[in-house]
Amino acid sequence: MRIFVPIALASLLHACSPGTEKPAAPPPVPPPAAAKAPAPTKPKPILFNTPEADAILSTLQIFPKDNPWNEDISERPLHPDSDKIIDTIGRNLRFRWNHDMPFILVPPDQPRVPLDIEYRDESDPGPYPIPDNAPLEGWPLCNVPLDQIQRQGEGDRHILVVDYENKKLYETFYTFRTDKGWKAGSAAIFDLTSNKLRPDTWTSADAAGLPIFPAVVRYAECERGMVEHAMRVTFRKTRRAYVYPATHYASPHKDPLLPRMGDRFRLKKDFDITRFPPHVQAILKGLKKYGMIVADNGIEWAISISPDARIKGLETLDHKAVKGNDFEMIATTGPDEGPRAKK
Repeated sequence: MRIFVPIALASLLHACSPGTEKPAAPPPVPPPAAAKAPAPTKPKPILFNTPEADAILSTLQIFPKDNPWNEDISERPLHPDSDKIIDTIGRNLRFRWNHDMPFILVPPDQPRVPLDIEYRDESDPGPYPIPDNAPLEGWPLCNVPLDQIQRQGEGDRHILVVDYENKKLYETFYTFRTDKGWKAGSAAIFDLTSNKLRPDTWTSADAAGLPIFPAVVRYAECERGMVEHAMRVTFRKTRRAYVYPATHYASPHKDPLLPRMGDRFRLKKDFDITRFPPHVQAILKGLKKYGMIVADNGIEWAISISPDARIKGLETLDHKAVKGNDFEMIATTGPDEGPRAKK
């Protein structure tokens, strides 16, 4: 018997037979979303005792090469009163070092803040790019929390801020952080590309009207083997006078055998430095070639060194290893009389 399949059923069987029609293509899969590039890291202030600060300073020209701080004075003639002035200061007093001058490097977009300045007539008004973590003089080796030393304490309380891209230096004296902001006794701004001095008779953050940061001994230069700039030195008694490159005095004394602000001393050429460790040798080499400039009243024969624990061997300078007798005062490299030698 013949069996007839109904037309509808035959059609259905035909549609389900393999190979008779291509299946519908699946819907396209959207490509994965592109990963967002990370936002660029915003530059932050960099503390002095870090490899990041070392790297930046290794390429930063701090004042022009013919600036007084960068001047080779190893062959300068002696000042005619060199021996007498060293006798007055103290020939047998030991050479000293202060772990006192930290600094901070800030990016060009560091917010500027107003500064309440006491001695406004000899200060640059600002505003100043002082960051929240600005280190004060003596920190961190003073073992006082930063937020505490920013608000409390004695001493000169300097803050040194370097805008390394704009090549500007901001320095303050007797600085405090308050609930209303920052305040200082005096403040100064220096252009690190210029040899321009402060206005005549003006102070700065230092008594002599000089910048502080260029004179500070820093770790990276000790590691390289030589401090290649003049250093900052203090004496308890100075004269009521200043000489190039200083612009200000801070003394009532008129004794002509006292040093003036701006006077310059160097370590004697024949002083044997080979018995000292490498970082100290780097300092002593710099004192032979660039010398040290009288910048403020303070402990005799004391230079400023950044409070960086990476600088090693400073204890070898104790116990009169170097004395006043090992130095000589040189003739000034600028005008010795006139307005820059006020008396």
